[in-house]
Amino acid sequence: MKGFIDCHCHISATDFDNDIEDVIKNSKQAGILAIVAVAEHAGEFEKIIQLSERFPDFVWPCLGVHPVQGVPPDPQRGATVEDLNAALPLIEKYKDRLLAIGEVGLDFTPRFVSSDAGKDEQRMVLIKQAEIAKRLDLPLNVHSRSAGRPTIHLLKEQGVEKALLHAFDGKPSVAMEGVKAGYFFSIPPSIVRSEQKQKLVKQLPLENMCLETDSPALGPEKQVRNEPRNITVCAEFIAKVKGIPLERVMEVTTQNALRLFPKLQACFRL
Repeated sequence: MKGFIDCHCHISATDFDNDIEDVIKNSKQAGILAIVAVAEHAGEFEKIIQLSERFPDFVWPCLGVHPVQGVPPDPQRGATVEDLNAALPLIEKYKDRLLAIGEVGLDFTPRFVSSDAGKDEQRMVLIKQAEIAKRLDLPLNVHSRSAGRPTIHLLKEQGVEKALLHAFDGKPSVAMEGVKAGYFFSIPPSIVRSEQKQKLVKQLPLENMCLETDSPALGPEKQVRNEPRNITVCAEFIAKVKGIPLERVMEVTTQNALRLFPKLQACFRL
């Protein structure tokens, strides 16, 4: 089976409202087999479900509460248990449709959380969502900005076995702790301009790598809307860094995604 899986994409972003049909069409033409659509807050849950119904067996929904909350014009801040409580009824309502719980995680960027209490609140929100994922037998789609080691340690402490760490910004040595735990790491197109991501890819085993675009963010060019079709950019760059054929990157990362997200397997008749 030839094709890519975009393992972390914000296809519900308002950036795509005016040309979603073209974006999906271009994604398929670029060889994408499936888009894993992640949420950030409860306000976009219904939209993600609707997109999964509009593009069945192509857009796959994940619902979760991101560690940074606050929709403009409100200021951004760390997630609280109240944010999660508001989201729980919808997660429960759509639980049978979900591919994963996400986007969840920790974000210790100082402008979002500056106190130990704020960090502890984020940890509690992640722990509760890890419990939901285990109960529903779903993987976690994980954010870990400025919190790579604490995130991996918490996942391990909670007995999480299936997790994707998206756009990991930590050191390769920290990522290897996640590799030992059996976690996967997805690489975005911004690798072409990120020395940190390039170092990460050099050390990560291909068997623990997936592809993502994080569209509309993390594209090959700063301040330019990223699209799922740019999945080829990260695949080609990984092939270059690893010194292996592009087809090998496509094959292994897609198989990794299918192992991580078992519900996709039935769709592709594997």
